[in-house]
Amino acid sequence: MNELLIEGLSAMLIGMGTVLSFLCLMIITMFIMSKIVRKLNEIFPEAIPVAAGTKKTACNDDSEVAAAIVAALFKK
Repeated sequence: MNELLIEGLSAMLIGMGTVLSFLCLMIITMFIMSKIVRKLNEIFPEAIPVAAGTKKTACNDDSEVAAAIVAALFKK
């Protein structure tokens, strides 16, 4: 019975060690890939599409939004 318990524990430790090693390797690989992708995004940035007919406003005034809300509330 003692030998069977030792074999079971060794199999458990080998299995858990394999899973732990794989997870550590996966975390390191993901970290390296995020660094590579971040560097590639600096080298080749994506163009931001601008819809036709939209205007760019730099003001933080919400008066247009408020006017649209009031118009929607009183529209019958």
